[in-house]
Amino acid sequence: MDVDELLSFLTPETRPDVKGHATDYLLGLSGNREGLLHLLTNPDLLVAVSSLTSDPSNAIAKECYLILINASADEKLHQVLVNRANVLPGLLKNLQDPQFMFTDQICTILSNLTRHRPTCNPVSKAMVQQEVSVAQLVDMFCTEGFNKMASLHYLGPLLSNLSQLPDHRGVMLDPHRCVIKRLLPFLSYEASATRRGGVIATIRNCCLDHACHDWMLGDDVDVLPFLLLPLAGPEELSEEENEGLPVDLQYLPDDKAREQDPDIRKLLLETLLLLTATKPGRQTLKKNNVYPIIRELHRWEKDASVSAACENLVQVLIGDEPEEGMENLLEVEVPEEVEEKLKQADQKEQEENKKEVEETGENRKSQQIQEGWIRS
Repeated sequence: MDVDELLSFLTPETRPDVKGHATDYLLGLSGNREGLLHLLTNPDLLVAVSSLTSDPSNAIAKECYLILINASADEKLHQVLVNRANVLPGLLKNLQDPQFMFTDQICTILSNLTRHRPTCNPVSKAMVQQEVSVAQLVDMFCTEGFNKMASLHYLGPLLSNLSQLPDHRGVMLDPHRCVIKRLLPFLSYEASATRRGGVIATIRNCCLDHACHDWMLGDDVDVLPFLLLPLAGPEELSEEENEGLPVDLQYLPDDKAREQDPDIRKLLLETLLLLTATKPGRQTLKKNNVYPIIRELHRWEKDASVSAACENLVQVLIGDEPEEGMENLLEVEVPEEVEEKLKQADQKEQEENKKEVEETGENRKSQQIQEGWIRS
């Protein structure tokens, strides 16, 4: 279809049936690479689509949001959406409206746009301008029935992406607000892997700030039982092992199920490994008898990458303490030649894991990446 002709149909004044045919055509176009390339070379189409998200027809508005989801799944279109189509003010304005019917679509678009720093920063700046804070997003996320027309599950990945930025991590880790603690119960939220995955990725990002580890492992937050419970199974431990665990992990029932998503299990293990970066963190995990939980997980685990994450953590838990001056593993300077060898070993391990996945016919994608609503 001719671009100028199509644009003439994408106006508020156009008859609803004609507009509907145009948006339906664009929705199909946005569901494949060639179509997204067409949108990239004709950005005025996305400008028009963005303006029609406020169309009186809910059907047309919904299709426009779905087009924006597909477009935002392609990083090449991020700058067009943010700068040319100027989608952020409208998205953030409606995000906090408890009566808005397309909030889930907005969460997905914002989650896509914040996956990468070049557009995560503009989203963060727009949030400041629109007076939307991370604390407010967490409040929405944790309030059951905040919007009866939206699940708000994709606020989880959005929070995770925003936690890449130090300013937002600072809000989450402010001891006076204790924002991060409100997210912990969702690590075991069975109804949505997207929500669980977003929360654990957020916590993992926050654990990159090693100065907060003592606080997070202490009584004010007590993050450790929340991280361990999804990794624990029904295996029977000895009385001595049970008594050494946090109370919530002791004598679990025979039907105790582990987290089913391997990507989330890996994120949980990576978070625990980050908490062992400092000596007090290592001491806390050893004192709370984390090893038996990880040992049994490793015996049960079928995913090669998760098994490798288990082994990395076990090496720290049962290994000797680093020599003086190297107690903080996040601050250790690695010689360039050693770093290169580690990168090569890591790349080799990833290739082997990929080969194993292909051989077993598995093809998983992280819950942190929303690939868009693809029209069949």
